Amino acid sequence: MSRKIKWLIRLSFLAYMIYIYLTVFRQGGYFSFLLLNTFLGYLPIEAAMHIDHKQPTIFFVLLIILWLLFYPNAPYLLTDLFHLSSIDPYNHTTGLMTFNLHMWLTFTNLLVSSLSCTILGTWSLEYVADQIMLKIKLNHTWMRNILVVIFITASSIGVYIGRFLRLHTAYLFLSPNWVINDLVKMWNPRMMIFVIFMTIIQMVVWITLRCYLKANSKIEELPQKKVNNDVA
Repeated sequence: MSRKIKWLIRLSFLAYMIYIYLTVFRQGGYFSFLLLNTFLGYLPIEAAMHIDHKQPTIFFVLLIILWLLFYPNAPYLLTDLFHLSSIDPYNHTTGLMTFNLHMWLTFTNLLVSSLSCTILGTWSLEYVADQIMLKIKLNHTWMRNILVVIFITASSIGVYIGRFLRLHTAYLFLSPNWVINDLVKMWNPRMMIFVIFMTIIQMVVWITLRCYLKANSKIEELPQKKVNNDVA
């Protein structure tokens, strides 16, 4: 990712969060949580932008750990879509959806936060996996994909922790004993089924992004091949 695109992403998120602060958070309404959750969802994206396999090993590993701790915050925003249940979109007399612009604005805010953080978070997943493979000097696609699946599964567990145990990443540093105690007690069949569901969702997003990137790279190769054939 070029420096120009990185700054475009940063400024776009900054502008969006300022907008959420002014129009949602300051109003103190039900959806005020969106500001904090979007900020937390952006952190792994920003962390990934600073990771480079050419960095010293210790610094590289610390950044990877930091990214992994915050990465679940990105797909976590998908679970915020359940808050749409607080909106009653239908006219109970006609059974038709009401044309309420404020309702659609709330829908837009939730969807923009969840999609942007999930898609760019998945980009960070791809990028971090590539950087790790470059760092250990291996070029095996199957190993890279296994690494991605491990990260996705770990993030699904992280989403469960954040959604149902209500534990934020910062608690690991503030109250480690309390966090570890809750983490040991959380394992049960229902929790594992939830993790499977979240893993499936993230896998679909990841595979879709992979398909897009491959298709896009092939499209970019076509003009180059045409130029080479013309020269020949």
